[in-house]
Amino acid sequence: MKHKFLFVLGFFLSSIGLTYILIYLNLLVMGYTFIDYLGYIFTKFETLMFFIGYILIIFSIYERKRT
Repeated sequence: MKHKFLFVLGFFLSSIGLTYILIYLNLLVMGYTFIDYLGYIFTKFETLMFFIGYILIIFSIYERKRT
């Protein structure tokens, strides 16, 4: 049961984070370089939710395989 909750929570967080990462792609159109873009998205919490969610999904999958 815990694994399902972690998987759903991870999926929810990563979908929110990925949405913001795609929205912030507009910064490239406004003249930012790709390095500036990466620096910007790594400082925003809403884009870091993608990586947190991805880690939760991986953790829930590997924990399910061990049990």
